[in-house]
Amino acid sequence: MAGSENLWARWGDWRKHDARGMKGGEALILELNRIVHSSGITSPVTTRRGLAARLRYLDSPAGRQALAEQGVTPRTLRSWMRGKATPSPANRERVDRAYWERRRENLIRSGWLARHLDNGGRGRRMEIYPVDQSHVDGKFRRPLSDRSITVRYIWGDLVKAWADRDESLIDEIWDDVISDLDSEYAAYAYVSSIGIGA
Repeated sequence: MAGSENLWARWGDWRKHDARGMKGGEALILELNRIVHSSGITSPVTTRRGLAARLRYLDSPAGRQALAEQGVTPRTLRSWMRGKATPSPANRERVDRAYWERRRENLIRSGWLARHLDNGGRGRRMEIYPVDQSHVDGKFRRPLSDRSITVRYIWGDLVKAWADRDESLIDEIWDDVISDLDSEYAAYAYVSSIGIGA
C-alpha cells in the first residue's frame, strides 16, 4: 500500500529485528471501530436485554434489509418478534453483525462521527504508541517514546475513507498526522496502537 510503508525506509526494515506492530492506518481503523462500538448498545446480544435492544434498533426497512443480508428471513424475524421462538447462538451473531453494520452506517450518514471527532474545530487528542521493541535485541532498538498530539482538520476525510473502506487513503491521512511530529516522524509509520480521546 501507499503511504506509511515507505516512511519507515529510513529506519530500515521495521520487522527485521522482531519489532511488533501494525501500520498506522490499520491502527486508525481499529480505533474508529472502537469508538463506534463504545457508543452503541453495551448489553451483549447473548442477553435478553441486548437482543431486544438490537431488534428494536433494526425495526425499520433498512434494519430488516441488514438482517436479510446476514441470512435472517422475514419469517424467522416475525417468529422472534411474536415470542414464538428465540434465536439460536448463530442467529444472535447474525443479529449482532446486522446491528453493528447499521449503526456504523447511521453514524456515518448522520455525520455524527465526523462531527464528534472534529469537536467543533478543536480536534481530538491522539496518543501514539510506537512499535513494541521488547523482543528486539538492545543494540537494534530505536529510542521511541509515546507521543501525544492534537489532531485537527482530518476527521471528515478520515471518516469518509473509513466509510469507503479505502485503506490506501487512510494510510495517506496517517502520513499527514505523523508528519506533524518532528524530524523522526517516519519512526511512527508503524505503531503498536493509537488512542483517540473521544
